[in-house]
Amino acid sequence: MVVRRPPGRRAQILAVAADRFHRRGYHQVSMTEVAAGVGITAPALYRHFRGKPELLDRAVRLGLDALSEGLRPARTTADLGAALAAVAVGHRPLGTLVQRDARLLPPARRAALRRELRADVALMVAVLRAERPELAVVDAELLCWSALSACAGLSYQSAAPQPRRAEALLREVVAAVLAVPLSGTAAGSTGSTGGPAPEAASYAPGPRPRARREELLAAAVRLFHQRGFDNVSTDQLGAAVGISGPSVYRHFDSKAELLAASLVRSRERLWHEVDRAIAAAAGPAAALEAGLAAYVGFALRNGDYLGAMLSETERLAPPDRRAAVDFRRDFLRTWVGLLRQVRPGDDAATARIRVHALFALVNDGVRNRPHSARPGLGDCLLRLGRAVLGTPVEGAS
Repeated sequence: MVVRRPPGRRAQILAVAADRFHRRGYHQVSMTEVAAGVGITAPALYRHFRGKPELLDRAVRLGLDALSEGLRPARTTADLGAALAAVAVGHRPLGTLVQRDARLLPPARRAALRRELRADVALMVAVLRAERPELAVVDAELLCWSALSACAGLSYQSAAPQPRRAEALLREVVAAVLAVPLSGTAAGSTGSTGGPAPEAASYAPGPRPRARREELLAAAVRLFHQRGFDNVSTDQLGAAVGISGPSVYRHFDSKAELLAASLVRSRERLWHEVDRAIAAAAGPAAALEAGLAAYVGFALRNGDYLGAMLSETERLAPPDRRAAVDFRRDFLRTWVGLLRQVRPGDDAATARIRVHALFALVNDGVRNRPHSARPGLGDCLLRLGRAVLGTPVEGAS
């Protein structure tokens, strides 16, 4: 007797795997859990996929294939917006899978995925420059990558938005991003990216033991972001600050404690800088602008923290992970409340989509080479941030 597999079983498995990886993180999901979500046994799952790495690879490819298929027939920037919005809503896990989990794939697969994204961006650039021939290729590329990132922000919402409303809003966001003028952001332009610089005394090191601890915290954020928590040893952490690996344990009981402490220290600085800027402003519009400038300034100086926050939060112990999630929720709530004061016509769901899009755009912008090394990047991110939030864009005609 031949037992036939249900049609579409592989697609069903990929959908469940993508959702589980998206919600809980790749490391926290087992093949047994994916199998249970599909209603099959783990051995049956292995008849379709050899293991979790292949599941992740295929889940990412499924979303990227949908993106390529949606962009291929695009002839106008409106078509681009429709394609990006449809994929963001229909494949909501794709943003986190690409930005957080794809780095866990083998180098060859990561390189292949990156090539696919570059090909999609090249297609977008051609469409954009047909409508805006004054744009240099590098400027058009920045705008297109930013539009992709803004749509990926939908992936970080804890609750799924109403699909039609989300698509309509994301089409509007993409149109605003692709229309941003980048004139005046030439080499050497710094603009108002950082707001007031933090006073040196705020983070001045204390006695030598405290200085070594601070050095370890900074090194940990950098290494965990660049290599991943599991790929960084205590010997590497110690070498980064000029001590032996075992000496790390004089400051922290474990590598996990060092990760937690480094993320706590970084988010304390983020909150300090942004909250101070918002509190010093006169009125909601000025506060939103000051907060945006402070966030962009922080991001430009702390891209490693933003990357580690995104990729390594799942590696924290449950209490530390809850604290990190609570901080992000409170931080988001502050921005949503402020934006709704500036744009009273936006409901909470609309404001959340805009704010998530802002964070994704800026976080990617400071880490996405070669554009992260662009002179005047801060000014570009400010203009793009205003476009995403739906506030006036300086330099627009």
